[in-house]
Amino acid sequence: MREKYNPEGSLLRRQQMRMLEILVEIDRICKKHGISYWLSSGTLIGAARHGGFIPWDDDLDIEMMREDYDRLMKVLPDELPQTMVLQTHETDSTYFFYYAKIRDRRSLLAEGNNYDRMWKEQGIYIDIFPLERQPLCIHKISEKTVGHMYKIWRTCTDDNVGIRKVMRWFHFNRRFVFPVLRMLCRMSGTEVITSGMGIPYHNPRYARDIFPLGTLKFEGIEFPVPHDYDHMLRLMYGDYMKLPPEESITAHCARLEFLD
Repeated sequence: MREKYNPEGSLLRRQQMRMLEILVEIDRICKKHGISYWLSSGTLIGAARHGGFIPWDDDLDIEMMREDYDRLMKVLPDELPQTMVLQTHETDSTYFFYYAKIRDRRSLLAEGNNYDRMWKEQGIYIDIFPLERQPLCIHKISEKTVGHMYKIWRTCTDDNVGIRKVMRWFHFNRRFVFPVLRMLCRMSGTEVITSGMGIPYHNPRYARDIFPLGTLKFEGIEFPVPHDYDHMLRLMYGDYMKLPPEESITAHCARLEFLD
């Protein structure tokens, strides 16, 4: 499959190796500061099924609990090498996702959804997702507010007007909506763990499947993974070891250029 989708020297394989460089740096920083994280989503499936990237995959995802995420955001700006940069709203004023990206500064990437068209940083990236304990019904409320932001950005005819509207919603959610929803989550006492407030993915996980963390080899390097990743992946995706139909395979990246 690698010969078909991502042979050595291909644009996709070069992108995957650049993402792996970023992951190695994140792993180093997390170990230095005692921060727990793990491979997630398609990256975790790739580790379990292929021992590395899913051959056609053009993104890389990791997860961590909110408290570790907040700690990591504080140390990353001083720890990352000059070839990489943290992307959040605080570092890139028109960035409106509620999770962070680490970008490579030696490449330019355009995504198919065109959400990134006004962002300052547009290099190859990996996603860092914070997780929180929250009932799915509450998380879906936060998804609705973000869905409205995305709709504004997809349908606006003037980017300058559109970004002002999007950022008003972004700040309203962070200052008012999400704190209220988090208070309700604390009152619920739920054991369900899912993506943080405003992140439009709500597959449930459970602490007993995640902790204590184990490891799997990914592209020949050991990285942290959930303790019972098999049960977690089956809960989220069903039979994840079965390859999807080829016609269902889609790419996130619409255009990619290496600057070095």
